[in-house]
Amino acid sequence: MMMMTRRNFSTALIAGAAASLVSSRGTAASSPTSSPVTPAPSKARNVVLVHGLFADGSCWTEVIARLQAKGLNCTAVQNPLTTLPEAVASAQRVLDRQDGPTVLVGHSFSGMIVTEAGVHPKVSSLVYVAARAPDAGEDYTALAKTYPTPPASAGIVFDGDEGRLTEEAFLRDFAGDLPRAKAEVLYAVQQPFHTALLTGKTSQAAWRTKPSWYAVSTEDRTINPDLERFMAKRMGAKTIEVKASHLALISHPDTIAHMILEAAGY
Repeated sequence: MMMMTRRNFSTALIAGAAASLVSSRGTAASSPTSSPVTPAPSKARNVVLVHGLFADGSCWTEVIARLQAKGLNCTAVQNPLTTLPEAVASAQRVLDRQDGPTVLVGHSFSGMIVTEAGVHPKVSSLVYVAARAPDAGEDYTALAKTYPTPPASAGIVFDGDEGRLTEEAFLRDFAGDLPRAKAEVLYAVQQPFHTALLTGKTSQAAWRTKPSWYAVSTEDRTINPDLERFMAKRMGAKTIEVKASHLALISHPDTIAHMILEAAGY
């Protein structure tokens, strides 16, 4: 029974965010009464970046260097990967320290954090990089089952209540378009996540009131690219498609940095 429970966690985790609309596959869910509002972003000089599962804040290094070269103030949040409230709180503390309009950026699972914490008054725009983009109170597992399970799901292993990717899955399915030596370094700094993190639900959806951008990874083996496209379209986000693995922020840092600069009003 425990093995089945952990497999369910893995499937829900990898398949990504759920939807509150009726999907094109006919999945029933509650429908929003209005479309997202996407006002023009305020010009921002601050960028706060949040990492997802199987990673730590260092995954943003390549993007941060490019943003700093343009004069932006950047901070990478060290997501504790414990519970959703604790993860959101870690981002909110960093947002509190910013001195004005701020772009909030999330990769992978941290799209949930961006969606919840993005209502912070200092957040001027949102950027999602192959990330979850939930609506308030969504059931992720329900939508996950309507999309094919990405290959990385089979590579999640658990030590008690902590989950992580095996080295084989990390190199092949998470960081598949990176040089092996670089991917091995990233694997070495992989931060385990707590299963309690997967039970959290967002209570609000910042993308309904903040201008949003989304980068779809077309070769993603960690979140289904069609699910990414669905979420981006539902958000009304300005969307780009990058021929990349789940780690477009590392394999295509120029592209991701350019999108963030656009969200910052540059």
